[in-house]
Amino acid sequence: MSAFMCAALAITLLPGPFSIAMSSSAYAAGVRAVPEGNRYRKQPKIPYASSRRTAASKSNYDAKFEKVLAVLKRDKRLISSIKRVAGRYNIDPIHMIGAIVGEHTYNYDTLDSAQSYYVKALAYAGIDISFEYDGEHVDTFVERPQFDRCRKTKQGNTSDKRWSCYERIWNTQFRGKRVDGKRFPKTNFNETFFQPLFSGQSFGLGQLSPLTVLKMTDRVARQSGNRKLSASNEEDVYKATMDPNVSLHYMAAVIQDAIEAYKSVGKVDISNNPGLTATLYNLGDPWSRAAKYRRSGTAWPKENYYGWLVNDRIEDLRSLL
Repeated sequence: MSAFMCAALAITLLPGPFSIAMSSSAYAAGVRAVPEGNRYRKQPKIPYASSRRTAASKSNYDAKFEKVLAVLKRDKRLISSIKRVAGRYNIDPIHMIGAIVGEHTYNYDTLDSAQSYYVKALAYAGIDISFEYDGEHVDTFVERPQFDRCRKTKQGNTSDKRWSCYERIWNTQFRGKRVDGKRFPKTNFNETFFQPLFSGQSFGLGQLSPLTVLKMTDRVARQSGNRKLSASNEEDVYKATMDPNVSLHYMAAVIQDAIEAYKSVGKVDISNNPGLTATLYNLGDPWSRAAKYRRSGTAWPKENYYGWLVNDRIEDLRSLL
């Protein structure tokens, strides 16, 4: 996924499978529904990296927002797919719409068409991609003793916990450090091992990263019927980021995971707050963020610049559905 996301907006629940009613037992456990609207009166500051990319393309945020909105409005097939996938993961499709619009307004040049991603997915097929750094494949790298806890404890129960653990160990024990006589780069885990051929941080309609795909593969396999992916199947992992037929499932899984994290750890229900789920989609690491929010003592989670836009333009986004 890209790299930024927190907001709140309670909207009228859609009928059917997208209505996620909280049970009385959930309320008894102290889970509160986040109130509607943005917590900030004005949009939080947009990062320089985003404004630089937009300026380089001789565009502006309003123009990019309107363009992606127009593309989605024309593509009835894509909207239908979004609704179908959202229903399978029991989330409101507005969450996926918000993530797509946010990514292509702030973190990517623009969205020309969903078809362009099918074409790009085909272009990746056959390319010799290897998830390695300095000749060492990531599967071999994580066999080092520093990573034992990730496989031999409850951390290894799911792909999300396992790869998140690998990522934490990289950050604390390898990133920018000298280990066993070898100096490792200051880059993050995803950039170091999963993007040796490309300069971007994320790919496809949902701007997913290969590491995010590997984290979510158990969740997706459980609910979609798609088979589990591994780091040794590089081409399939890149296809999952690029092919909308597959990447929509991973987008839904990321959003579903964020909702679960905030309900379980943060004790707040964000399932009807597209700005907040968009914020988390942008920033990532929802379980740590939910724990940080719970410890902070603040009344409600807050949106970032990305989620603020989703809440602010929610009626425009709803019109697509």
